[in-house]
Amino acid sequence: MSVSQFNPQDPLALAPADCDRGHACQFCPEEPSCRLDKGHHEKLVLDSRLTRIDQIIMVMANKGGVGKSTVSANIAAGLAAQGYRVGVADADIHGPNQSRFFGFVGERVRISKRGLSPLAFNASGLAHPIQVGSLAFMMESDDTPIVWRDSYKHDFMHHLIGSFDWGELDFLIIDMPPGTGNELITLSDLLEGQNVAAVLVTTPQEVALMDSLKAVRFCQERGMPLLGVVENMAGVTCPHCSGEFHLFPRDHLAEALDKAGVASLAQVPFSLALASGSDSGQPIVLDAPESAEARAFSLAVNACVDQAKANFAAAAADSLKAMNQEAQQAPELEQALAAVPEEQRDALRSELAALLGNQPLPSAGHDGSPR
Repeated sequence: MSVSQFNPQDPLALAPADCDRGHACQFCPEEPSCRLDKGHHEKLVLDSRLTRIDQIIMVMANKGGVGKSTVSANIAAGLAAQGYRVGVADADIHGPNQSRFFGFVGERVRISKRGLSPLAFNASGLAHPIQVGSLAFMMESDDTPIVWRDSYKHDFMHHLIGSFDWGELDFLIIDMPPGTGNELITLSDLLEGQNVAAVLVTTPQEVALMDSLKAVRFCQERGMPLLGVVENMAGVTCPHCSGEFHLFPRDHLAEALDKAGVASLAQVPFSLALASGSDSGQPIVLDAPESAEARAFSLAVNACVDQAKANFAAAAADSLKAMNQEAQQAPELEQALAAVPEEQRDALRSELAALLGNQPLPSAGHDGSPR
């Protein structure tokens, strides 16, 4: 019987030895000769990363080419502009574009005992640099095709979250690949039990909407909170007369979202400035914060902040409830109640319960024990 089979809840259980390296075994030069429990190590690494990340936002699009990566980068930049500690995990294996959106084309990551080091994007006004992790930083060149079977994709999803040294983050934005395939399933399983929510990106075209609704259903069946939809390429402002018009009719999109019970978070216009900012590595929410595009993204950014605040409030309420329950059962409280005249105790118990926000305290017997 190996030591890893002992019950981890048993205080006498033996824990497998670990090397304390902050990356997966595949990156280790000692991996071929290592005899430590590799599965245990990889779980430790993953758990250590996730405990330091408060809120994870998965930016999804079941259709390719709708601007999901653009939305991911600008939501991340918008959160960073509000002072939050933000990371961007580029899970789009076959099109890892976050290197371009943050001006890191051709850059490489370094590995240390702490793990793979994300590249830090700095801009004027940011309290904390945006940490960016991408497969692009490990490729020979930008045009290198990734021809992987699902087992390799599965492993990279673990590396992306576990082997990158994200540090303390308020938000981790994950730029998901199109579709509801292996990468999405793997990450959803991996992040089970964490504070995870999704943002869906689509264009108003019916063919894009048809595929996007499949992602809506995935979130609903998975029980993953879906904050809403970012409508990209939602309109155009004429450069000559400044008149606004829509490239695609929107009525069917609004009807479909209403029927699915999904909110429209933002309508981002089709914009030359947005495309230029993406190509140059300067998210428009930082480069032109007063622009129409930045104002549209701010609505999606605020939805992410509201979700994180709601999770924090729920966790705080649960902690207070647990503390109150412990307080009600404290021996000191029973001793104090014993000094109160018997005819007043029940009323006092009810008042204390109301103050603590719980059910009435159990009455005590003559020996002071609850009855």
